[in-house]
Amino acid sequence: MSTPPLTPLAAAALRVSPAPERVLEVECGDGDGVLFLAREFPAARVRGVDRSADLVRAATARIGLDPEGRVAFKQGSPRALPYPDDFFDLVVAVDGRPRLAEIVRVLRPGGYLILASLRQEDALGGVVGRVARRRLARRGVKLLESAAAGDGSFSVARLREHDPPPAGD
Repeated sequence: MSTPPLTPLAAAALRVSPAPERVLEVECGDGDGVLFLAREFPAARVRGVDRSADLVRAATARIGLDPEGRVAFKQGSPRALPYPDDFFDLVVAVDGRPRLAEIVRVLRPGGYLILASLRQEDALGGVVGRVARRRLARRGVKLLESAAAGDGSFSVARLREHDPPPAGD
């Protein structure tokens, strides 16, 4: 019997502390991950972006009553995310291959990155994973943990804080 598809994301979300204020899922599909993240982080504003207008409409229809506007979906490319620099405390990609430079651009200093895979292999494993880890490290993102979870796996990383200004006189 296989485990639920959100198991790797759920296991990774437990490693994020303090709780984020703004969360983004890239390539969110019909919104399962976004809705999970909204439940997991009840004080956060959670956004999902997907290139498919049909999936964005389907995800939006699932929101129901949301008077505070905590959850929203937007059509957009993972290669050019429709959000400003340094905006999110947590960026998530499940079974996607997002453009790492774009993720780092929208991630606040000190923010978390979760890469989850619904397959058992490490979300940053193999040759592709080694290249991704090097690219992330060059952009100031440190891998904190990679592990299996259910039938899948996850990696959690964190963007370094801005360097403090030099001490003045």
